[in-house]
This record gives sequence, C-alpha cells and structure tokens, in this order.
Amino acid sequence: MKKLFVLLALLGTTAMATEKTIYDFTLNSIEGQPTPLSSFKGKIVLLVNVASRCGYTPQYAALESIYEKYKGRGFVIVGIPANNFGGQEPGSNQEIKTFCTAKYHVTFPMMAKVSVKGSDITPLYQFLTDKTAHPDTGGEIGWNFTKFLVGPDGKVLARFDSKGGTRFDGSNFGNREGASGQ
Repeated sequence: MKKLFVLLALLGTTAMATEKTIYDFTLNSIEGQPTPLSSFKGKIVLLVNVASRCGYTPQYAALESIYEKYKGRGFVIVGIPANNFGGQEPGSNQEIKTFCTAKYHVTFPMMAKVSVKGSDITPLYQFLTDKTAHPDTGGEIGWNFTKFLVGPDGKVLARFDSKGGTRFDGSNFGNREGASGQ
C-alpha cells in the first residue's frame, strides 16, 4: 500500500511538472531570429495578435504607451502579426516592422507573422485557444488585437478581445477579476 502512495505521489508530481505554459514555445522575431518565449520568464506578458490595416490598428499607440509605462516593472508586450482576418496584415515582416516603427514608434518585441486560427494555426495559438487547457480564456480568436495576459509563471491569466467583451487598455492592468472577454 505504501508503494502505491509513493507511485501516485510521483505521478502527480510528474503531471504537475509537465504542465504546459507559453514558455514551451518559440516564435521567430520579426527579424527572423528564434525567440523562445521562455526568455520572458518571470515577467507579466501581454500577447497580442496584431494587424496593420485593421480598424483596431490604432491600439498600437495605447499598447506602446502601456509598454513604456510598465516595462521597468517586469511587463512586456509581444506583438504577433497575423493575416487571418480580412487580409488586414498582407505585408512582409520587414514591411510590418517598418510600419509599426514609423507610424506608432513601437519598441515592444514584435514576432514574425503567423496564423492564429485555421488549419495552419501556429502551435502557440493552438495552446492559447485550447478550451480544455484554458476553459476560461480558450476558444477561437475572433479578430485582430485579441490579447492574452500571462503571469510570470507562463500561465494564461486573462483574455481581452478587441471587439465586444473586455478590452485591455492599461487602466485595468493588474485587475484580473472578470477579465475574460469571452
């Protein structure tokens, strides 16, 4: 009986040790360099699927403002371009980078363009949208500028939708109650 308890305890420890977080994923930076999300370990991370030709594109200005205000306090925004909604991010990575820098003075990390839904969805977004793994924040991405707030441990804390639902505008930074926009 004692061996059974030890075995169950070991299995439970192993299961907890293998729980996935965003730190298990690597994206390419907008410059094409592999960027392990584990490089953000210990920080609060806001993952945002972005687009340059969307009605929500002006959110870049607010995101940059929030990033500048909180980056010294362990907060980082990661912009992840996607062309899944109305073809609103048709440019190359270099064109996206130039646009974001010139028009919105973006300094937060930007990743290479990926797919956030559909048959070619990137593994990170498969994980983020998995309703089994994330019953409160999972579900298909509805549009550009959907945001996932991730804790220092790499676990998803909240989701903020770009249209309808809850929006992340900085005034609710740190307030996770009722933060899911779903």
